[in-house]
Amino acid sequence: MTQTLMRGSHVLGEAAVRAGCRFYFGYPITPQNEVPEYLSARLPEVGGTFVQAESELASINMVIGAAMAGARAMTSSSSPGISLMQEGISFLAGLELPAVIADIVRGGPGLGNIAPAQSDYFQATRGGGHGDYRCIVLAPASCQELCDMTSRAFDLADRYRSPVMILGDGMIGQMMEPVEFPEPIDPAGLPNKDWALTGAAGRPSRAILSLLLNPESLEEHNYKLVRKYDVIERDEPDAESFLTDDAELVVVAYGTAARIARGAVRRVREAGLKVGLFRPRTLWPFPSTALLSLAGRISQFLTFEMSTGQLVDDVRLALGDRARVALFGRPGGVVPTPEEVAHKISHHYHQSRHDPTEDRRGGRR
Repeated sequence: MTQTLMRGSHVLGEAAVRAGCRFYFGYPITPQNEVPEYLSARLPEVGGTFVQAESELASINMVIGAAMAGARAMTSSSSPGISLMQEGISFLAGLELPAVIADIVRGGPGLGNIAPAQSDYFQATRGGGHGDYRCIVLAPASCQELCDMTSRAFDLADRYRSPVMILGDGMIGQMMEPVEFPEPIDPAGLPNKDWALTGAAGRPSRAILSLLLNPESLEEHNYKLVRKYDVIERDEPDAESFLTDDAELVVVAYGTAARIARGAVRRVREAGLKVGLFRPRTLWPFPSTALLSLAGRISQFLTFEMSTGQLVDDVRLALGDRARVALFGRPGGVVPTPEEVAHKISHHYHQSRHDPTEDRRGGRR
């Protein structure tokens, strides 16, 4: 296949079009403005609809309308904008509507800055809005993965009738890498959605709602969602292991942080340290079983993330008392170098070997 050199945000847009997305609704915010910029020109070429809405709230509610009519629809934003969409994302989950939401994370909290960060992990993996619900969350670490995961996001959204979030950051949105795109699909060839609201001519009427005033009815709806989430947790976790076969310490990282960590692991390997990398590609469902399988022979884990510590909670939940888990976090949009991470890994490696009773929670820096 032919490779195309393209910016990450443009990769996201092109991959969405090739996956059959024909409706995009969004509002500008840095560092993801290149997504709507690209789609504003690209969607009309394929008969699609691009709307720059008046706000993030309007954007997510337009996505609800398009999804309810059976279309593949998406939006994108960055951190504060995603916060404004949370009510609508909860509605998507409650209504069981498929949609894709891309969060190109920036530094926070508050307005923060426009530098790359990973501080939206809790918001993405814990639902973020009101009520009992989950979003499937995918974490690409390269432009090629951003392409592949965008296609997968639309497929998962349709399969489970659920919102799917692509969690990137300002670095992956702005970097340029060669990408192999799949052949475009024809939206008309997608499986029929027999629940969509497409007009009642010639068939019984349908209704899609999440307002269930009877508590028992709402309880049963929540349990229905739980049964769906159980299937997702069983079938969809995804992770990559790198140099873990003989490792004595494993670094856990995702997305951009995992790319940095991979370079750091190579450096400490050259120095003779037996260190590996575990990279979740799905943040929810978290690949707990795959991570726990390493704990049978590895007792030391170091979570590296571009936040003060969010991914580390899922690592600790997965490992329990089977291993010690430390944290190296850099928040606020700071992007450490592989050399800095390698130094931290080396320090922790030697410290844990010298003192096996070291505090399991570890330090933040």
